[in-house]
Amino acid sequence: MGVLIAVEGLDGAGKRTLIEGLIAELSAKGLRADSLAFPQYGHSIHADLAAEALRGGNGDLAGSINGMAIMFALDRAAARAELLDLLGGNDIVILDRWVASNAAYSAARGHQDADGEIVSWVGDLEFGRLELPPPDLTVLLDVSTEVAAERARRRGELDDTRALDAYERDGGLQRRTGEVYRELADRDWFGRWWTYRSDDDRPALLTLCSEIFSG
Repeated sequence: MGVLIAVEGLDGAGKRTLIEGLIAELSAKGLRADSLAFPQYGHSIHADLAAEALRGGNGDLAGSINGMAIMFALDRAAARAELLDLLGGNDIVILDRWVASNAAYSAARGHQDADGEIVSWVGDLEFGRLELPPPDLTVLLDVSTEVAAERARRRGELDDTRALDAYERDGGLQRRTGEVYRELADRDWFGRWWTYRSDDDRPALLTLCSEIFSG
């Protein structure tokens, strides 16, 4: 089975750009590398229901922290077989968001920290009951809330399908989510974490990915 790496961070942190660069660089080193992004909007009924809720649909679903967390968890669970196939056919698979996203955003919505009940509940739900694989490495793309928000805003202006949702428009939520992410990283929540703060860190991250694959 291949190595599973999750890239986490705020909306607009630059996860997609980082992952595309890593895939290209790992491939150039002769490693088989692929990626998968969550939520799987347009491919998963659970992700689409959550997206609709964040834009005012589906009644009071968006108001329920646990309800939204379950939607995103089921989105990942539905992709479990696809992910295992990717891991079986590649040396490294990089995920754009994984379970830690649910833990961080849910805790932030509930004004809890990484030691709160919601984080524990999400871990038990996704890694326990749904049997999703924990990553071999989680990379926290740590940028300021202001930078991430500006990138997300510009992205939404350029692409109507990526217009800001209720989570992305809530600056306080984004700030609290960033704080929970850092706490999860400090605790090595469900495995090893590594914090990426600027492009100066990319060579070190590339080396780390290769080292984890080599064992």
